[in-house]
Amino acid sequence: MNVHDSEQMEALLMKEGFRITDTDKSADLIIVNTCSIREKAEQKVYSILGRYRGLKQARPGMIIGVGGCMAQQKGAELFARAPYIDFVFGTHNIHRLPEIVKDVERNRARRVETCFHDTVYSIGIVTPPHNGSVSSFVTIMQGCNNFCSFCVVPYLRGREESRELKDIVDEITILASHGVKEVTLLGQNVNSYGNTLHNGADFPSLLKKIGDIEGIERIRFTTSHPKDLSDGLIECFATVDKLCEHIHLPVQSGSDSVLKRMNRRYDADDYLRKVNKLREVCPYISISTDFIVGFPGESESDFQKTIDLMEEVRFDNAFSFKYSARPGTAAEKLDDRIPEPVKRERLTRVQELQQIHTVEKNHALKGMVEDILVVGLSKNSHTDVSGRTKTNRIVNFEGERELIGKTVCVSIHNTYIHSLRGKLFEKERNQKC
Repeated sequence: MNVHDSEQMEALLMKEGFRITDTDKSADLIIVNTCSIREKAEQKVYSILGRYRGLKQARPGMIIGVGGCMAQQKGAELFARAPYIDFVFGTHNIHRLPEIVKDVERNRARRVETCFHDTVYSIGIVTPPHNGSVSSFVTIMQGCNNFCSFCVVPYLRGREESRELKDIVDEITILASHGVKEVTLLGQNVNSYGNTLHNGADFPSLLKKIGDIEGIERIRFTTSHPKDLSDGLIECFATVDKLCEHIHLPVQSGSDSVLKRMNRRYDADDYLRKVNKLREVCPYISISTDFIVGFPGESESDFQKTIDLMEEVRFDNAFSFKYSARPGTAAEKLDDRIPEPVKRERLTRVQELQQIHTVEKNHALKGMVEDILVVGLSKNSHTDVSGRTKTNRIVNFEGERELIGKTVCVSIHNTYIHSLRGKLFEKERNQKC
């Protein structure tokens, strides 16, 4: 979501005459958009700000602002760590960015804007696609009402708020008219989309509406909370042709006692039942997840249940992290902290097992022919283009720039842990991949 927030900031500032620079050394305005979901993310922010100290000393007229979740949490405290920054603005104040910048330019005085509003005014800011972009993010909701004990999001993003269905459809229709073929729907918990609208709209009905938009070929979304994964949404993987065969479904732990302390409001059996339903409806669906290891009170037996769940599900991919206490969350007050060496060892075990599963899943695609929406040039070779399978795997293959924006058949020749390697497949007329 931070990526899309940055796109919205860029769109607002470009309307005021600003342009993106090739290097920060030539910038008149630098904005650091921050994350606070884990301690490591905060450390990176302070490191980045430290690098900008020299730029500010060399060019005192440069304006530096800090936005996002860490700005929302720290507020004016950031001035103590980085006294050379000029303004701080929180998650509900993106829409005020042009006004804040003008005020700082005019008065050369620090400014802090971290208040919450009754509605998130920036939620509907439309970000025109960059030239040639065929894939775009679209925010459908913001905030969260779940209050998982480890998570700071409800305190920094505010309570859940859904956009009107018509506004979302209108935005995606505009994107399609600019050549966008693929949209990724964003929300802290997209499964609960519509709960605040009270008009019958829900996430499955939104997916069906987007599926009818001419020009849109693929629909993705993130992130889903398992407790809100409805049968109606599961059925969409069979009935909405444009919906990609991938879901990110964070489980966090395989232990029921840990899940209870996390306030996740499902148990391992609930999760497994939903995974089985997904695979019954869509046998080739790709399922990725998140794990937190070393949560307070996690015994070796609890951790083994996470390993057991991984072996049973065999996820296509996973993001795994050591637990770090976030200020203001319920878990911050929990006793029975896990020693850092134990957390590191458990994280290594999870990541090593997941690597085995990911390689196994990717290797099964060798020799297959896949539909690939080409989204751009490869990062690794100027003679290659790159795209994704409907199951969200990156595929690089030799091809001309003119293929960008087209869906082509690619035969998979080599598989790696983070990507696949293929070759353009010449199909006969009317033959499907």
